[in-house]
Amino acid sequence: MIGRQATPATGKVGNMERVVLVYTTYPSIVEAEQAGRALVERRLCACVNILPGMVSHYRWQGAVERGEEAVMIIKTRASLAERVRVAVKEMHSYTTPAILVMPVESVDKGYLDWIMAESEAP
Repeated sequence: MIGRQATPATGKVGNMERVVLVYTTYPSIVEAEQAGRALVERRLCACVNILPGMVSHYRWQGAVERGEEAVMIIKTRASLAERVRVAVKEMHSYTTPAILVMPVESVDKGYLDWIMAESEAP
């Protein structure tokens, strides 16, 4: 499928659904685990990885801030990315959470099949 891009509306290249990673951060491992579990239970994704102990330095409302956060990487179908974004935002305690959707260049066929089987077809 060289030169073919997934369309934003369907997340598909030809007849094949694409996988994306959704990156976000949370102020605590507890909040990240609650949100992650809810995303998996709702079948909006196949898996979330939560990485505690990240330190962030960022500018917010004119001041440089430091915060300890947990990173969450969400593995899902491209066609579910918008629903994942909405769900993350609804469950998040931050006013402006980081929600970045990143395309996956390549994925093992078996792993792709698993993600498709464990996430809801939109």
